[in-house]
Amino acid sequence: MSEAYTGGCACGAIRYEISGEPMVMADCQCRDCQRKSGTGHGSYLTFPSKESVKLTGEAKHWDIAADSGNMKTRAFCPTCGSPVYLTFAAMPDLFTVHAASLDDPGRYKPQMVFYGVRGHAWDRLDPALPKFDTMPPR
Repeated sequence: MSEAYTGGCACGAIRYEISGEPMVMADCQCRDCQRKSGTGHGSYLTFPSKESVKLTGEAKHWDIAADSGNMKTRAFCPTCGSPVYLTFAAMPDLFTVHAASLDDPGRYKPQMVFYGVRGHAWDRLDPALPKFDTMPPR
């Protein structure tokens, strides 16, 4: 078994530990991720089951309609404001963390790009990564 993925917010009030491997590591160029990150994309690790997540601390939640129309919930620290994780109403078992929230962000290895049609020329992602116009099929 691999080493657990650990991380949390900038001030340490929210922490997570996730056993197992992510099902996907991806950059997303949807407009919501651009706004949330303050740059051209967000970078995420998505795990197949919330059951593998040990979460401590109390996050604030914000629901927003994704580009697909499905609801997603962004969780962030009420103290420092750091975005930490996301959940999705249409896929309730999944648990997604922001790559920058990892204790070791070097473990993040993007495999693909979602919503590549929304990307900007100034946001130069690895051109070798497969790009999808929307979310790829599950």
